[in-house]
Amino acid sequence: MRLFSVLTIVLLLSVFALPTLLPAEEFRVWGGKTDDFTDSKGRVWYGAQQENQSWGGWIEKAPRTAEVKTLTADAQAQAEAAGYDVDLFYAVSWAQFPDTVKYQFKTGNGTFDVTYLVGEHWSPENRGFDIFIEEENVEPLYVTPGKDEIDIKTYSGIEVSDGALDLNFAGNADTGAGDLNAMFSALEVVPAVSTAVDPKQKVTTTWGALKDDRQ
Repeated sequence: MRLFSVLTIVLLLSVFALPTLLPAEEFRVWGGKTDDFTDSKGRVWYGAQQENQSWGGWIEKAPRTAEVKTLTADAQAQAEAAGYDVDLFYAVSWAQFPDTVKYQFKTGNGTFDVTYLVGEHWSPENRGFDIFIEEENVEPLYVTPGKDEIDIKTYSGIEVSDGALDLNFAGNADTGAGDLNAMFSALEVVPAVSTAVDPKQKVTTTWGALKDDRQ
């Protein structure tokens, strides 16, 4: 009878642990667009020119937009190798300096990995700005790549404690660049893998504790 009770408790704990198996919400936007885009992997990228959506949007001032549908062969290969459709690198959301591009994702609290994607078509190796995430300058004095080239940068372990993840792209003259108009082509925010909890680990630990109590 006692063994039955212990097994029942373990089963209940397993049920409560199951929600951790479900994929946590991920957030993606593609710049310069209002309409959403579904990529070749089936992932949905919200149009970044939207404001105050259930998932987030731009804040304070609507970004400007621009688009050039050209990439070098190397840039296309780089995008595909990283698992991104080339379509994501044509358009941008940008701000005319001294304005900045401010964006917010309604992530809830947790730890996240943030990926910044950009295609440079207008000021090759001459556009400079800082990238702030949660008010921390994660990429000071950033300069965009060459003409029709792309850049992909990931910032891991970003902690959110106020329910929303904020980004700010701000031109910085200290870069020495002639163009201080900050921009992005796409943004991706996913829960940090290191924060995932293995429900089997929970159950194993609890089962061990229960066996100790019986002895």
